[in-house]
Amino acid sequence: MGKRRCVVAALAAIMLMMELAALTVAENRRSMLSNGLGMTPPMGWNSWNHFGCNIDEKMIRETADALVSTGLSKLGYEYVNIDDCWAEISRDDKGNLVPKKSTFPSGIKALADYVHKKGLKLGIYSDAGYFTCSRRMPGSLGYEEQDAKTFASWGIDFLKYDNCNNDGSKPTQRYPVMTRALMKAGRPIFFSLCEWGDMHPAEWGAPLGNSWRTTNDISDNWESMISRADQNEIYAEYARPGGWNDPDMLEVGNGGMTKDEYIVHFSLWAISKAPLLLGCDIRNMTRETMDIITNKEVIAVNQDPYGFQAKKVRMEGDQEIWSAPLSGYKIAVVLLNRGPVRYSTTARWDDIGLDPKTVVQARDLWEHKTLKTTFVGNLTATLRPHSCKLYVLKPIA
Repeated sequence: MGKRRCVVAALAAIMLMMELAALTVAENRRSMLSNGLGMTPPMGWNSWNHFGCNIDEKMIRETADALVSTGLSKLGYEYVNIDDCWAEISRDDKGNLVPKKSTFPSGIKALADYVHKKGLKLGIYSDAGYFTCSRRMPGSLGYEEQDAKTFASWGIDFLKYDNCNNDGSKPTQRYPVMTRALMKAGRPIFFSLCEWGDMHPAEWGAPLGNSWRTTNDISDNWESMISRADQNEIYAEYARPGGWNDPDMLEVGNGGMTKDEYIVHFSLWAISKAPLLLGCDIRNMTRETMDIITNKEVIAVNQDPYGFQAKKVRMEGDQEIWSAPLSGYKIAVVLLNRGPVRYSTTARWDDIGLDPKTVVQARDLWEHKTLKTTFVGNLTATLRPHSCKLYVLKPIA
């Protein structure tokens, strides 16, 4: 009888924790930027990681087509985001940005119309400086209101706003100007602050934007990817519905990492509630890439309505445990082996907020199976080098 009381008490504690979490989400929702966007992390695609400046309207249309034909759009990948190099180097005689005639001859509004007819959304890029990072097109510094109105008139849904070639003033002075401009533009536009984490934008970004970069640009290799995850994790408590930490776009499918490493990449971005913005050529993907980015169970962790970003709850050398509460009284857990050798890694209940006596059912999200054994106190997995397991744990007794 005493054991039964302990189990009931443990479950009651878990339920209380989840109810408090729900209240916190509701409180955060009231205090966020009032454009109603980003209730879950954005999903879609961005041109920069794979294509850089080699972009044109034909490729953007084909990418929109591919998001639909592959079924990615049905999974939530809805943004088609044009990065740097889409505009002429000079504005027109009225000070307006001009789409590059050689690569976007139909203009951006026609492209937005095409994307919208597919049931998708179009994103664009600018910079809180005089020029963008490529120096091939103007930035929006001093033209914030004019550019915001232009973007709205074109039907833009997402703005990535970079931090290059500015006047030396602090981003805390320059970014609010575009926030106010977007709020007056007459169209809800997801505002992605790309300040690179220089002045800890997680600490001041929530009233200004829907996401904020916490890191420098990612590269398609293990060290770059895992270090971005580390830098982003520091700011976990600032993530919330309507405002997300952004460790940069996904490299899955670009060829610089192994399958296990890309699974780690996607798992950490998902449990960290990071934007899931694909950075590969989705017109030409391998089956392996598709299997990773279409994992519905992993996407569901990212899109969980509570919006709690994972924290590292234990670090022992190259072995780490990352954990985040989910709705439905569940917990997402990543067991990660960062090292070069095979290793056994253990997640302990007291590290992830469970009573040690709690009986748990474990769902392996990459194997797509519920483990036959139930677990009490801890769960152990043997991991290959640079690999992980992602489980959703459900207390059952």
